[in-house]
Amino acid sequence: MSAPDNPYLFDETETRRRLDTGELYTDFGPGLEDLEEERVRGKELVERFNAASIRDPELRTALARELFASFGEGSWLETPIYCAYGSHTSIGSGCWFNTGTTLIDDAAIRIGDRVLLGPHVTIATAGHPIDPGLRVTGAQFSAVVTIEDEVWVGANVTILPGVTVGHGSVIAAGSVVTAHVPPMTVVAGVPARVVRAIEPGEQTAYRPPRSL
Repeated sequence: MSAPDNPYLFDETETRRRLDTGELYTDFGPGLEDLEEERVRGKELVERFNAASIRDPELRTALARELFASFGEGSWLETPIYCAYGSHTSIGSGCWFNTGTTLIDDAAIRIGDRVLLGPHVTIATAGHPIDPGLRVTGAQFSAVVTIEDEVWVGANVTILPGVTVGHGSVIAAGSVVTAHVPPMTVVAGVPARVVRAIEPGEQTAYRPPRSL
């Protein structure tokens, strides 16, 4: 559909306001060249980051600090990664992300300190209308995702728009997180649901494999 027919095409100021609010908008078209350039710049930095040698951690850290809104001390991302923007994501200190992290950061992604991500985790702040008549306009929505301190996200987890993952929680491998995760809980499933609370004694205890 051409831009004049699109009721969700706004100027850049209004579009940027809508990025974090869950309201519909279109992220390309006349007047949105700066937004499009921000995405292109982010993808160029992702290409450089993914190509950087494992033997050059200083370069990787420098590129991460250029790519992201903030990137804390002692954090590490295994390659490859993918970002929609990169500049809309903040990563705290002491984080470790395994290979294949995907950050769809149309809205802000806020990641705290000492967060662990397993392989192939997707954090998606953006989505599209269920109604196909709205989808064909190019409209989308996005909402902020927050992951608080000391969260462990298992392999192949997807976290959807608007979710807050409470501090110290664990998301079991393969889960799809559609709602807020309370602090100090284990969640699992599609959609993810609370399995149990994390007890104080488990701060140092080891649980056998394949158990929650």
